[in-house]
Amino acid sequence: MERIYETMFIVDPNLPDEEREGIVEKVKAWIEERVGGKIDSLDRMGKRKLAFKVKRFTEGDYTVIIFRASPESVGELERFYHFTPEIFRWQTFRRLDLEKKEAKAKKDSTSSSVSTDEAEVKVEE
Repeated sequence: MERIYETMFIVDPNLPDEEREGIVEKVKAWIEERVGGKIDSLDRMGKRKLAFKVKRFTEGDYTVIIFRASPESVGELERFYHFTPEIFRWQTFRRLDLEKKEAKAKKDSTSSSVSTDEAEVKVEE
């Protein structure tokens, strides 16, 4: 069963723009190929000041990705973050709110189509 996840990672801001973009592309490829996920959205927030100093950094380049994947495979993404030194902070979590919203929309659409079908049956009688 696929679930919806959000991952946010912070890249070393001292790297050239092309390298930072390359890292984002690597993460996207890793999600699609190794994790077997499907990316719903990608938000490049750019350089931002950190709330507190992390390692030697006072700012970082933020990226947020929302994707769908099976729960068993999300650990692959965490392993990727561990061995990528340019990424110094990350967090991945399940977006239960988006899953519920999607399920509700699906339920509403099926119930409205059922009521339309019932109305057609009554008209035919």
